Amino acid sequence: MKIFSINKPDEAIKSLLQAKIDSLAKPKGSLGILEELALQIGWIQQTLTPKLTMPHHLLFAADHGIAESGVSPSPKSITWQQAINFIEGGGGINIFARQHHFKMLVVDAGVDFDFAQQIGVIDKKIRKGTHNFLEQAAMTEQEMLRAIDSGAQLVADCQRAGCNIISIGELGIANTSASSIWMSYLTGISLKDCVGAGSGWASEGTKRKYQILQQAIDNYQGDHSAEAIMSYFGGFEMVMAVGAMLKAAELKMIILIDGFIMTNCLLMACQFNENVRHYAIFGHRGEETGHGLLLDKMGVKALLALNFRLGEGTGAVCAYPLVDSAVRMINEMKSFQQAEVTPITLC
Repeated sequence: MKIFSINKPDEAIKSLLQAKIDSLAKPKGSLGILEELALQIGWIQQTLTPKLTMPHHLLFAADHGIAESGVSPSPKSITWQQAINFIEGGGGINIFARQHHFKMLVVDAGVDFDFAQQIGVIDKKIRKGTHNFLEQAAMTEQEMLRAIDSGAQLVADCQRAGCNIISIGELGIANTSASSIWMSYLTGISLKDCVGAGSGWASEGTKRKYQILQQAIDNYQGDHSAEAIMSYFGGFEMVMAVGAMLKAAELKMIILIDGFIMTNCLLMACQFNENVRHYAIFGHRGEETGHGLLLDKMGVKALLALNFRLGEGTGAVCAYPLVDSAVRMINEMKSFQQAEVTPITLC
C-alpha cells in the first residue's frame, strides 16, 4: 500500500499560539472550544495567523454487494438517483455547501449505474459495486489500492486549486453495515453495539442486520490486518475517503470529519499513520448507534450534536462556521494591549 508521509505538527508553536489566544481581550478560556480550534488550526498551519482558503467538499458514491442480503430497507438504486440529485443541487448537502461556499465534487467511486459523461459526476469508478462480503471479499487488493490512489489524487487536485480545508461525505446504500464491521474489528467493541438502524430500520430490521453482519464475520477466514479488513468488508467510497484523508494530512490540510461512516474512515486511516488524527476536526456526533461509542473510544469530542443521521458530509459542513469563527477570533480580535483594556481575571 502507498506510504503517506504524515508528520505530527511541530509542538514548539503551541505555546506562542496559546499566549496569543490568552492575550485577546476576554477572560482566559472564555471562548471555550473556539479557543481550542484556533490553537489546533494554528498548530496545523504552523502560524499565529491561520487562514481558511477555498473549502472543498468531496462526496464519494458507491454501491455495496451486502445490500443484496437485506441489511437495508432502501434499494441500491437510491445511490445513483441521489448522486444525480446532488449534481442538480437538490440534496441536503447542496444547501449547506452553497451556504458556506464549499466547492462540491460528486465522485463515482463504484456506483452500479452508468452516468452520462456530461452531467458532471467525476468518474473514478472502480467497479459497479463491491461483491457481497457475506460470500466473498468485497474487493481485491488491487481494487483497494486503486481506490486509495483515486482519493489521494482528488485531494491533491483540490489543494492545487487553493484549498486548505476539506470535508468528505459519502453516498451508498448499506455503507453503515461495512462501517459497523470496521468499527468492531478496529476497536474491539462488540458488533452488536456497533450496528444501528442505518437508513431507517426499525428494531426488528436492526436485529436482522446484525445477524447478517455477524454471519459475515463468522464466515471470514482472512487475517485481521487493517488492509485485509478494509478490502474484505469495505466500500469503494469508504476506501477512497481513507485515501483522501491520508493525502490531506500529508498536505497539512484541515480535515472536517462527518458522522459514523467518515469517523470510521478516519479510524481506518489512523491504522496506516496515526498522525492523521492531528489534522481532523470532528463536525458532529450523529444518531447512528455506534457513533458516540466510537468518538468516546477515540477520545475526541464533536463540535455539534444535532441528531443528524443523513451522512453526505452534512454534519461536517454545518460545523464549518465554528471553525471559521475560531480563525476570525485569533486574527481579528484585539488584544488587551491593543484595545487598551485592563486584563480580565475569572474568579
